[in-house]
Amino acid sequence: MKPAALRGAWRVLVALAMLLASCGHYVNYTDPTGPRYQGAFAALPDTEPALRVVTFNIEFAREIDRAIDLLERDERLRGADLLFLQEMDEPGTERIAAALGMHWLYVPATVHAKTGRDFGNAILSRWPLRDARKIVLPHLARLARSQRIATACTVDIDAVPVRLYSVHAALPFTVSGRGRREQMQAVIDDAKGGPERTIVAGDLNSHGLGECFARAGFAWPSRHVGSTERWFDVDQIFVRGLRLAQPNAIGAVPDNRGASDHRPVWAVLEPDPDATAARPTTGAQGIQAR
Repeated sequence: MKPAALRGAWRVLVALAMLLASCGHYVNYTDPTGPRYQGAFAALPDTEPALRVVTFNIEFAREIDRAIDLLERDERLRGADLLFLQEMDEPGTERIAAALGMHWLYVPATVHAKTGRDFGNAILSRWPLRDARKIVLPHLARLARSQRIATACTVDIDAVPVRLYSVHAALPFTVSGRGRREQMQAVIDDAKGGPERTIVAGDLNSHGLGECFARAGFAWPSRHVGSTERWFDVDQIFVRGLRLAQPNAIGAVPDNRGASDHRPVWAVLEPDPDATAARPTTGAQGIQAR
């Protein structure tokens, strides 16, 4: 069989495996107001003038100790200002926030059929989190009828608001391509009326969905970051009103030390001087650029 045919057959097998894995009994949290869990630990000093951002799908929140070790020891992840996490539960989120000394917000989408535990998205930050929201994404998965969400909140960094979204799109073949694009559009629509400085990060379960954000005017710094889950580049970062502090200030950590089936993606950001970002009226300085 030719290599192209082998790759095509492999994609079909992966798709079938994803579809079968999605089957089971899920209990969706359909109320857009909750449940929602939030807390704070003593934030660490901000020693870096630009924003260090990390997104990480920690598979079913299983290897929390390994994830903490990775986040503390890897020089690309250490000292993150903002963390966007997926496939989390509340205890795992709180443990990471406690270890790193961060404010945290966790919103579950469903009780996962495979683990019997909550399954959702989290945001961790050096700064207090406000205006927390749960965005219920349209379209339930085929067969299993499981739900996906985005977790959203705002942080004020030197008096400048930055809107944050931790997203986790449905698996391909469990929701149609159009349906998954509509899931991303729900996040884009929510961000339209918010602060100019916006970060959307998470697991899109495909590369192509990133075009939804690119067409909506977001920069896509992780477009060429490479594989983050097996052979696929599914974990992404999108920004508005911000840019990379340096051209190479982004990447995927190749060795996740057994913390997940995904590799974390990191980026160092600074304000985009060409964007019309909101400025404080009190004379306070915004996020410092390098």
